Amino acid sequence: MDYVSIIGIVLALTAILGGQVLEGGHVGSLIQFTAFVIVFGGTFGATMLQSSIPVFFQGVRLSVWVLFPPKLDQHGLIEQVIGWSTIARKGGLLALESQVDPLKEMFARKGLQMVVDGAEPEKIREAMDVEIATFEKHYLDAARVWQAAGGYAPTIGIIGAVMGLIHVMENLTDPSKLGAGIAVAFVATVYGVGSANLFFLPMSNKIRSIVEAQVVMREMLIEGLVSIANGENPRLIESKLQGYIV
Repeated sequence: MDYVSIIGIVLALTAILGGQVLEGGHVGSLIQFTAFVIVFGGTFGATMLQSSIPVFFQGVRLSVWVLFPPKLDQHGLIEQVIGWSTIARKGGLLALESQVDPLKEMFARKGLQMVVDGAEPEKIREAMDVEIATFEKHYLDAARVWQAAGGYAPTIGIIGAVMGLIHVMENLTDPSKLGAGIAVAFVATVYGVGSANLFFLPMSNKIRSIVEAQVVMREMLIEGLVSIANGENPRLIESKLQGYIV
């Protein structure tokens, strides 16, 4: 679990709601079902319109990464690559064949199998780079779902505000209905701007950073596999891979 994300969410909500209370307002005044339907219904509708169904639902699935990001163990990867290198130095590349099947990650399994099959180092790099490019595009497209939501939400909030003011203007002769219309108008703006800047855009950036970290891990793996295929010394490979760690 990513405790930084949880702290960030709690801090943001506490600051907004706490500020409302400190100014003498009530938290309940920020709860407007009509404004909620307008802003979030309109935002997700617009987001779905610009995305394909697989991309949209992939973006929804990746939202889990904000609180439960995939584990990335760079040091563990280096140890694994060095272990393969040591085996290859002692028994040749074919000795790595027993290491392929236990691998759960298909990217690593494919790369190591290419090494075992005696593929040229540059051919290994070319093939794996294509896989990385496809992976990166697929997941960044999904992250852009939340970026798009962050772009649409403030505008939909303004639409909700205008709709609320229209309702007010239609009922100027009935003061009992003015309060509800004005509340919807301003709360819709709060929902639009708040959801975009407190949730949607930060979520998109968080997912993008995780995808970029995964790409770095894959680049490390490629560098290690190519070095093994070239017959480089395990210590040299370790030194090279350490350069990826900040």
